[in-house]
Amino acid sequence: MKAILEDLSADNQINSFIINQYTTTNFEYRWHYHPEFELTLIESGIGDRFIGDSFESFQKGDLVLIGPDLPHTWMSDKEKNVISAAVVIQFTNHFIERFLVLNEFSKLKKILEMSGQGLYFPNPPLEVISKMETINQKEGITRINVLLEIFEILTELPYEVLASPFFQPIKNEENELRINTVCQYMLKNLSTDISLKNVAELIHLSESAFCKFFKKMTGKTYSDYLNEIRIGKACSLLTASDKTIAEIGFQTGFESITYFNRVFLRKKKRTPNEFRKMSRNNPDRSV
Repeated sequence: MKAILEDLSADNQINSFIINQYTTTNFEYRWHYHPEFELTLIESGIGDRFIGDSFESFQKGDLVLIGPDLPHTWMSDKEKNVISAAVVIQFTNHFIERFLVLNEFSKLKKILEMSGQGLYFPNPPLEVISKMETINQKEGITRINVLLEIFEILTELPYEVLASPFFQPIKNEENELRINTVCQYMLKNLSTDISLKNVAELIHLSESAFCKFFKKMTGKTYSDYLNEIRIGKACSLLTASDKTIAEIGFQTGFESITYFNRVFLRKKKRTPNEFRKMSRNNPDRSV
């Protein structure tokens, strides 16, 4: 997907790595990429996470490592009225590569290579969370040591690869506004009939030209991408509400309960009812 290039070079000329702590009413949809690695911990908030062609929900404790130039964004669920907060650590390949030539860093080298697809670390230990939340208070060599300690813990944690191996980010600003316009429109109108004709007209393309454009940018067809977003929203509603499965299907834009069940089973490998039971038995993580 075309994304906005975020320039962090000025900060990286001063510091070996960058730490930002964000607290806001909502994380807004902002599809972007940058040449730095990024480690993001969600301290508070609920919503949807987009990493490459991966679309999943996020909540407090969400920990993700993103490789260079991999497009990504987090978007809060505004209906939840929950403050969103995150710690974001960004570092360049130039900074980290001097360590990776050492045998002691072979495990870290492996996960950094895998981070080109985005890595999710389920249920990170409190030690990692504490270090990430306090690293900004450190100075000098201690600050770098804490980062290396975080890396060491990450190398021993299980992880899930997010983006598919077929996803190829396209680094070009020519169409960034068009794809952001389309995706934001889709996200805001999930409960309605979002026709191919309407989204094509948004960016002044014919339907056939739009389909080619969208597939090239996202690696997925328009209908498949739309269904993934709708199923993601349905998962959130199945977990957090007592609405019937039929109500959730219609609220997320599916034209019939039969079609909703069929798409849900294909995407999640289980029925909506099975997903709801599983998420309530295991509230810390629904997949």
